[in-house]
Amino acid sequence: MLVIVAPGQGAQTPGFLNPWLELPGLADRLSAWSDLVGLDLVAYGTTAGADEIRDTSVAQPLLVAAGLAVAEVLGASPDLVAGHSVGEFTAAALAGVLTPEQALTLVRERGQAMAKAASITETGMFAVLGGAEEDVLAAIGRHGLTAANVNGAGQIVAGGTLEQLEAFKAEPPARARLIPLSVAGAFHTVHMAPAVDHLRETAADITPADPTVTLLSNADGAVVESGGEFLRRLVDQVANPVRWDACMATMADRGVTTMIELLPGGTLTGLAKRALRGVTTVALKTPDDLDAAREALK
Repeated sequence: MLVIVAPGQGAQTPGFLNPWLELPGLADRLSAWSDLVGLDLVAYGTTAGADEIRDTSVAQPLLVAAGLAVAEVLGASPDLVAGHSVGEFTAAALAGVLTPEQALTLVRERGQAMAKAASITETGMFAVLGGAEEDVLAAIGRHGLTAANVNGAGQIVAGGTLEQLEAFKAEPPARARLIPLSVAGAFHTVHMAPAVDHLRETAADITPADPTVTLLSNADGAVVESGGEFLRRLVDQVANPVRWDACMATMADRGVTTMIELLPGGTLTGLAKRALRGVTTVALKTPDDLDAAREALK
């Protein structure tokens, strides 16, 4: 049983699109989507520096466009699809809930609104690696932070104000390591509430379709069978935690045997290697990985 997954913000690296542009039609596809979102996606994915593609309003459309373009090249028919954070928009398009154009239009608005929300208060995020989960969650709560990503495999991301994060750093959970993340703000926390309001207004003009592929939600790992419900969850998820651990639990319950992570792959397959033992994983990083992905589909 195959699941295709799409990574979230932070997976992008300078030049990650370079080798893919040699594939027939991919540059043309990205150029057309560039016109749609008002960004030169090809340039951002090839020549832009790390700071440029760290910009939330750039990173989100870039990641969704890259994932959708490479999914077309792969041409696989998954049994399940799921995305992490902004990757849920990629998953929604793969499942037929949104067209690629609708997904990219919404993501453009999402990225801009989240960047604006992040500018209101100085906030940030720490990855918390290791430690007992109950101890980590208790420490996050004690400092007024939010467990913004519960990723499983011993990884939780805490988000909040810089003052809260400094206090957390001074009193970390036992046996845990804290890594500051290079992000523009505390995503998936209450600090993103203004972005939710804007995205809800934008989404009101879209009529989604019901998914044609089993589609998992970041909110709780549940299978969502209504396009309208999934769109509502997409909007609300901006200011609510990502439960990737629950998504992986559903994958295990459904009997997933193979996971392919769309470009720029590596993050989610890395988690799966620790949490989904025995599942074959392929991360698409360069076109050379397509052969491994197709071999895994046999």
